Amino acid sequence: MVALLCATAALPVGPALAAGTPAPYTFAPDARPVSGGASTADAGPLTPGVTYKSSLPGAGETHYRVELDGTSDAYVSVTAVPASGSAIHAGDGIKVSLRDAEGRSCSQDTETFGVVRSPRPIAVWGMREISAGRPHCDEAGAYDVIVERVTTAESVPDTWDLELFAATEPPREQAGGTSAPETWDSASPDPLTGDGERREGGPGFASAVPVGEGNWTSVIEPGRTLFYKVPLDWGRQLHATAELGAADGGDGYAVGALNLALYNPVRGFVDDASASYNGREKAAELDPLPPVVYENRYAGPDRLGAMRFAGSYYLVVHLSAAVAERYGDGPFELTLRVRESGEAKSGPGYAGESVPGDVFQLSAGDREAAAADGAGSGAGGIESAAMTVLAVSGIGAGTLVLVVLGVWTVVARRRGGAL
Repeated sequence: MVALLCATAALPVGPALAAGTPAPYTFAPDARPVSGGASTADAGPLTPGVTYKSSLPGAGETHYRVELDGTSDAYVSVTAVPASGSAIHAGDGIKVSLRDAEGRSCSQDTETFGVVRSPRPIAVWGMREISAGRPHCDEAGAYDVIVERVTTAESVPDTWDLELFAATEPPREQAGGTSAPETWDSASPDPLTGDGERREGGPGFASAVPVGEGNWTSVIEPGRTLFYKVPLDWGRQLHATAELGAADGGDGYAVGALNLALYNPVRGFVDDASASYNGREKAAELDPLPPVVYENRYAGPDRLGAMRFAGSYYLVVHLSAAVAERYGDGPFELTLRVRESGEAKSGPGYAGESVPGDVFQLSAGDREAAAADGAGSGAGGIESAAMTVLAVSGIGAGTLVLVVLGVWTVVARRRGGAL
C-alpha cells in the first residue's frame, strides 16, 4: 500500500473531465506516446506488439514507420477517437494505407461513420501480406503507415485522438490451400432465450470485457461505446445481436441510434449493423459470418477475409448521442446475445511465433472468463477496476488516493465476509 501511495502521488495531474461526462474511449494503460510525421522523413516509429497513443489533424497525411521481416504477415490497426460533442457527418472517417519503402501500395482501407453520425471510436487496419500478387511487399525493411481523415465539404477539421496497434503473423509450417472456402453455413441460428447475465462492457479495446455464448445485459447511455471480447477458436462461427430496451418516455425517431460492430483479434474491422430507434425495443444483428479458418484471407479484404485467425474477437456497441435529444439521458437497458456454432479445430501450424505471442491463441482462462457465471465480477473484478483507475489521467493525485483506498476497503470487507 505504501508503494501504491507513493506511485499515486507521482502521477501527473491533467485537466479533469466534467462531472457526468465520461471519456469517449479509454486507451490501453501501457500505451506509449508517439508523434506522427508530415512525411516519411519524420514518421513516428511503431514496434509490433506495442500499443501507441497519438493524434490525427483535421487535414493532411500523418506518417508512421514499422520495421518488418520478409516472411511474416503484418497488421496495423488505427483506432480514431473524436472528442465527445464533435460534429460528425456520414462521410467523415479515416483511411489507413501501408506502403513499402518505394511508395508502392501494400494495402488501403477506409471506414466512415455512415448512418451513425455520432462521435465514437472507429478502427481501420492496414496489412502487409506475403503474396505472389505483390512481391514488392515481401521484402524486409521499413514500411510506411499513412493515416488521414476522410472528409466532405461539411467536415469540421478538429483533431482526433488515435490508438495504434501492430501485430505480426508467422507463415504456416506447411503450405496449404490458397483459395477461400466456397461454401459455409450462412443460416442464422435460433435466438437465445431466457434471462441474461449482468456484465457491463469496457470503455476500450484493452479493457474489453470477456463474454461467450449467452445473453449478457448491461446499461448504456447515449454517446457511450461498450467493448466486449469473444474467444473464438478455429472452426467456430460467431452470431451476435444487440438489443436496446424500450424508453420510459419521449417520442420521435433517431436514425442509426444503435450500432453493433465486430473487429478481429488484431482490431481489423469485420462488419457492423445499425438500427434506428423510436422508443420501442430495437435490435441490431450482424449478418451471418463464416467459420474462422486460415483460408478466409483469400476471400479478399472484406468481411469474409477478416475472419482469418483464432483469438479474441471484439463486439463494440454504440448508442448515438442523438437518442438523448428525444428520449433523455437514460441509461437504457442493453442485451447482447452471442451464439457460437461449428466444431472447434486445430490451427494451421505456424512456423514461428506471432507478435504479440498470444494474439492468435486462446487459453483455458480466456474461455473461463467468457463463460456464464465466470470471472467477471466479485473481488477480483474490483481489484482490476482499481488498477484501471490508476491508469486514468485527469484525476488529482489526492482524489485518486481516496478512490483506491475506498476500493481496497470494499475488497477487504468482501473477502472478510467470505471467510
